[in-house]
Amino acid sequence: EVQLVESGGGLVQPGGSLTLSCAAPGFTFSTYYMNWVRQAPGKGLEWVSSIFSGGGRTNYADSVKGRFTISRDNAKNTLYLRMNSLTPEDTAVYWCLDSAGSWGRGTQVTVAS
Repeated sequence: EVQLVESGGGLVQPGGSLTLSCAAPGFTFSTYYMNWVRQAPGKGLEWVSSIFSGGGRTNYADSVKGRFTISRDNAKNTLYLRMNSLTPEDTAVYWCLDSAGSWGRGTQVTVAS
């Protein structure tokens, strides 16, 4: 079973930035389409962003477009999510998810002053 490990979450003030990472050691990471999803308190799961295996094509939810940037380093088996201009509405648990359906344990992002 693939083990995805998210990191980089934390508490940040509104307007601040964070970069999330998702490590996939021992995994043919470069062949997989990867996603970030999130779940805010009391809300359902929301797809945030995705990136094709080669990294050349990305997609974003309207709620994060222009603020978040997904990227990947296939040599390091790592997925990233750079989050800028964070708002309290971005408070959520964030997970990375591969195209085979494997998840990590998630990382908490809290945006508050």
